[in-house]
Amino acid sequence: MTCDNNGTRNFSRRKFIAVSSGLGVAGLAGCTQSNSGGDSTAEPTEGSDGGSGSTTDGGSDGGSGSLSGDINIAGSSTVFPLATAMAERFQSQHEGVDISLQSTGSGGGFANYFCTGQTDFNNASRPIKPEEKQQCSENDIEMIELKVATDALTVVVNNNNDWIGDGLTVEQLKEIWSADSPPETWADVNPDWPDEPLELYGPSEASGTFDYFIEAIIGEDGPGHRQDYSPTEQDRTIIQGVQGSDYAMGYLGFAYFSENQDAVQAVPVENDSGNYVEPSLATALSGEYNPLARPLFTYPKKAALQENHIAEFARFWLENSTDRSIVADEVGYVPLSDDEQSTMMSRVEEVAGAN
Repeated sequence: MTCDNNGTRNFSRRKFIAVSSGLGVAGLAGCTQSNSGGDSTAEPTEGSDGGSGSTTDGGSDGGSGSLSGDINIAGSSTVFPLATAMAERFQSQHEGVDISLQSTGSGGGFANYFCTGQTDFNNASRPIKPEEKQQCSENDIEMIELKVATDALTVVVNNNNDWIGDGLTVEQLKEIWSADSPPETWADVNPDWPDEPLELYGPSEASGTFDYFIEAIIGEDGPGHRQDYSPTEQDRTIIQGVQGSDYAMGYLGFAYFSENQDAVQAVPVENDSGNYVEPSLATALSGEYNPLARPLFTYPKKAALQENHIAEFARFWLENSTDRSIVADEVGYVPLSDDEQSTMMSRVEEVAGAN
């Protein structure tokens, strides 16, 4: 397993050493891509039909290793750890399959890789946008949408922050992060808070987390996201930035916070019932953690699902999407329900058929 300078994680079974199923998100996050625009210069694997470069020498038969071919995946940094966990397990059973994973951001993956035909899957932490569907359509790329988990988007502050109290309201978050006359100090938000500059860290515009935060907090018809913050596609950079400054704030997916709970603290957010709720798997599943609980997706290309090894990987991912030990305990997201899993699997079977 290797990582290139662009954040590509290549899982070659020829070089693959099976890892413990308990590998945490901290290790998985180590190869996320730093290019905030999602415009990676990494070269995808060359091959027919969108870069899969695949050949098959038989179908799957319960992990015999009879599958072979390449699978190229880009997209969301939030979904990246979950995709990594699934890819490692799949390759441990199928030594002929090589999986290349890139963390480019949801939008960066669609625009620069998936809709240009270079990848087989695009991971996303929000639904595909109409303009992305149009770009794909112009390039004869058809896809299906598969929900793979639920996340609790998490607002974090420094451990020395003792002035927020019960938490923040949606209106306070909107004020802090909005482009409309954004506050410069904590005291600008609340005069009882320190008269110290706000130091802000968050995902870049290529990220689905960025898009979802605008939708849930600022409003899609609102003034937009403030630009005077430190954007990144590396979630560990957000953690490090907030950890390093008493007056910092950031937001990111729950999985990365769950692996760094000693480094920063999560902020309870007021929900639609007027209660301040901390992000957790339980509150995301119950619906209490609103409006920041959100679905996570992967989008396989229909043509790619006609290839045995790619269809089998999609099935494998969904088969394990209800597994709490992987999705919740290892990665830090809410697994699918049995009904959700059945619905998603039917979408794959409608396209893959007998493959």
